[in-house]
Amino acid sequence: MDTLHHCLFLILLSLSLLTQLPMVKPSELDGASNMANEELLALFEVMGDLLDDSTWVDTHPHPCTDTPWPGIQCELLPGDTLLHVTKLHVGPDVATTPACKSNAKLSLSILKLPHLKTLSLFNCFLKPQNVSLSSSLFTNSSVLEQLVLMSNSGLTGDIPSSLSQLTRLRVLSLSQNSFNGGIPKELGQLVKLQQLDLSYNFLTGEIPQEIGGLTSLTILDLSWNQLSGSIPSSLGQLSSLQKMDLSFNKLGGNVPRDFGSLKKLVLLDLSRNAISGPIPDTLSQLENLQYFLIENNPIKTNIPSFVGALKKLLVLGLSGCGLFGPVPDSFGSLSNLTALSLDRNSLNGSIPSNLGALPHLGQLNLSQNHLVGEISLSSEFITRLGKRLDVRDNKELCIDQKRYQNLSYYLEGAPPCIDSPKATNKPWVDQTGTGSGTSKSGMQTSGGEKGRLTIAHLGLSDSSSLFFYFGFYFIIMYF
Repeated sequence: MDTLHHCLFLILLSLSLLTQLPMVKPSELDGASNMANEELLALFEVMGDLLDDSTWVDTHPHPCTDTPWPGIQCELLPGDTLLHVTKLHVGPDVATTPACKSNAKLSLSILKLPHLKTLSLFNCFLKPQNVSLSSSLFTNSSVLEQLVLMSNSGLTGDIPSSLSQLTRLRVLSLSQNSFNGGIPKELGQLVKLQQLDLSYNFLTGEIPQEIGGLTSLTILDLSWNQLSGSIPSSLGQLSSLQKMDLSFNKLGGNVPRDFGSLKKLVLLDLSRNAISGPIPDTLSQLENLQYFLIENNPIKTNIPSFVGALKKLLVLGLSGCGLFGPVPDSFGSLSNLTALSLDRNSLNGSIPSNLGALPHLGQLNLSQNHLVGEISLSSEFITRLGKRLDVRDNKELCIDQKRYQNLSYYLEGAPPCIDSPKATNKPWVDQTGTGSGTSKSGMQTSGGEKGRLTIAHLGLSDSSSLFFYFGFYFIIMYF
């Protein structure tokens, strides 16, 4: 799946690479002799190895001045009379660009562009071609600040440890490629790094402890790999971090208590791993957290009480975590919440009526639990959510047919309630009038029960189930 936030990231990153480029004015060229021949020839070699256009050199003989190309930026450095290539971007978003050739490669001639600060290649190395990154491409003499190689399905092999020599690097994005092997621990030496995105590859092994030394990081995305082992507690040292996405891996162990120190964190996604509970109460200190997703992990505890104190939450995903116990009433104080997913757990008790008072809640999934009693959400709330409210497969939930006469379509799976204390002002009684009895289904009931006896007890409930997928979030943070 290409999630929404990755699509938006790709679009915005592409735009950022092509906009706000300082243009070289004619007045700045007075006394300048264009480009050094060595740099110009190196650029021609690099483009010749990438693009499927044998006429590119002829149509762009002066790519910094008279015959510019939109993916190339040149600058006149202070005290210099020559123009230098500082940015090179190749991808389908560049206007008039030809596609990369089927046997495209990244030429070592790129080392002859000593002032290159940004290199980005999108959709250039595609299967069935297999290309690997040579460790010789990266030296400590480089001034590279942004290296973005995205959506290259034919880019395989290990991530070179020599990337650690790019000491000025601020952005390293190698997303949506086919890299395998482990994450080099040497990346922990890139102390200026602000964004590290290795998502959508085939990386294995553990997350290196050394990543916790990247204290300038604002984005860490290692999602959609095959990483295993425990989450290193050193990641709790990333005090500038705003987004951490470790979803869709094979990570186990517990959520580190040190994560409570990530005070700037906005998104935390640990979904689709093998993480065990309990979720540490130190996460109550994440006062800026807006997206908390830990779906499909064997947490197997009650819903942590501190979650109700995360007042900035917009999206909370706790689906498929083996959670039990009631839905906390404190969720009714999450006034900014837009999506709440608690499906595929073993939650019991009634649905808190104050959920219906959340002004921004637009998606509520409570399906496939053991919730009981009469649904008491407001008609206005049910109408607003429509089919984005899912209460299916809670066999002891029921609805007041008169109250929800025109809304039962939105409450599919919840049968009508029958004789109840609320309707008769008396406890349900059996024919002997003892105040307790056994329904036709054999279920024991008593006058002290708060829930209503439903048609489900008579074996007439709808047993169909639905996997309710809720897509949600975006968070794009580009330094």
